[in-house]
Amino acid sequence: MKTQLRINQPDLKGEGTGSPSNQEALVQMRGITKRFPGVVANDGIDLDLYPGEIHSLLGENGAGKTTLLNILSGIHQPDEGTISVRNEVVHFKSPHDALEHGIGTVYQHFALVPNLSVAENVILGLNTAWILDLKGAERRIQRTMEKFGLTIDPHLQVQYLSLGQQQRVEIVKVLFRKPKILLLDEPTSVLTPSEVGELFRMVKQLRAEGVGVVFITHKLHEVLELSDRITILRNGQRIGAVTPEELANQTHEEISNHIVQLMFGGVPEEETEGTYAPRVSEEIVLTLEGITILDSQGVAAVRNLSLELRAGEILGIAGVGGSGQKELLEAIAGQLPVAQGNIRLGERLGEIDLTNKGVPFAMKMGIAYITDDRIGEGIITDLSVAENSVIRRIDKRPMSRWMLLRWQAIFDFANSLIGAFDIKVPSPQILAGTLSGGNIQKLLLARELSADPTVLMCNQPTHGLDVKTAQFVWKTLREQASMGAAILLISSDLDELLKLSNRVGVMYNGELLEVLSIEAADRETVGRLMLGERS
Repeated sequence: MKTQLRINQPDLKGEGTGSPSNQEALVQMRGITKRFPGVVANDGIDLDLYPGEIHSLLGENGAGKTTLLNILSGIHQPDEGTISVRNEVVHFKSPHDALEHGIGTVYQHFALVPNLSVAENVILGLNTAWILDLKGAERRIQRTMEKFGLTIDPHLQVQYLSLGQQQRVEIVKVLFRKPKILLLDEPTSVLTPSEVGELFRMVKQLRAEGVGVVFITHKLHEVLELSDRITILRNGQRIGAVTPEELANQTHEEISNHIVQLMFGGVPEEETEGTYAPRVSEEIVLTLEGITILDSQGVAAVRNLSLELRAGEILGIAGVGGSGQKELLEAIAGQLPVAQGNIRLGERLGEIDLTNKGVPFAMKMGIAYITDDRIGEGIITDLSVAENSVIRRIDKRPMSRWMLLRWQAIFDFANSLIGAFDIKVPSPQILAGTLSGGNIQKLLLARELSADPTVLMCNQPTHGLDVKTAQFVWKTLREQASMGAAILLISSDLDELLKLSNRVGVMYNGELLEVLSIEAADRETVGRLMLGERS
């Protein structure tokens, strides 16, 4: 008979029996409370972190995980509660204060300067002498990368890197400062499976060196692979923890079920295969003929690519980061010029040439694009949720008239999207940049789908989302396909691609190596193609 998993309840002081014996805590957070307009993001949370420990934080989007890390990293200050680092009560007024106490953070949304090099970004903010020894810094950066098995050219400007490469720069930036406490907020959300493996090896190496790690993710298999302890948050409160003893003595299935029960108040129903399975039409909606796309450096990011997309189809695009997937979608959306070949819409609308016609024309023709960079490209953080919701239609009635905004119409439209997509926000007037990642993603989906697109392109639509929100996104995409939309889907999650797609194309080094039927697409076949091995 299997023993039942015992979950530590929030009335326990600190972390209960999971605390390592005879060790002084690196971090003790007690009664942390943080309020924003209309929201209590953290409500009396306790958290401990010990040397050589990976402590995972779990909770659905908006549970308060990122806010708690932002408090520990000095971005926010708590309204109530105390923080102690090595038994010293601290009051961080900025991330620099946290760094001075050995706390390094890899943020969910990158904090890099695009027009600076990798090396310049890494050393930015360091206390240096009057003369900057950039060459010496580059040598030390190279040694840091070699120690942890990371490879990236320190001379490259960050703006030319893929999101996965930028993630590595953020990691190097933190490791260069030799932290004793490492905070990782959704570090795997934009990484390929091989890159995730590299990151996990690095984290385990840091743990062996005595570094304490706080790890936020929504992927349960990652938590179970890495964690020494787990704390679960819900609605801003700490509602449970899983201790080292429980992790050692329970099966992964038992622990997973209890964690999901705590996070959501019940186990979310599994997606039923085929419930929203699209019926693919013979109608060709989008045609790409021999297109070549140059990146911002004038290098071919996509080479001689041809593709047809049909109504009601979900076509998944797999590939290692930087293989040209993002540039492909941006060219279709009118954001990047096509150097060779053409992009056409048809047959429903007749033969309409989209090639190099720009973003407004593509939008007018029914092209919708949901970017992987929610903060940098998807929303304007300093505008309200309402304003972000009408960006596609701000110049049209009823949102504006005679160059004047009609705010009641804007608020009514935003509220309709908030209700339809279950966006958790106290008011449409709140700044979009204050939303959790999951609610920002829902906002992007709502805004783009409100235009009833003919072609919907999604780049990493579920990265950083909890399982419940990810299932909402999957359901929404399937519903759109069942209504006749043609969908291009990029994801670093092969399971997601295989779950949703009718066909899977694989890109490598800018080329579309092969397009597989879903029956012929398995992890091994797709994985080999991603590494450039043609079948």
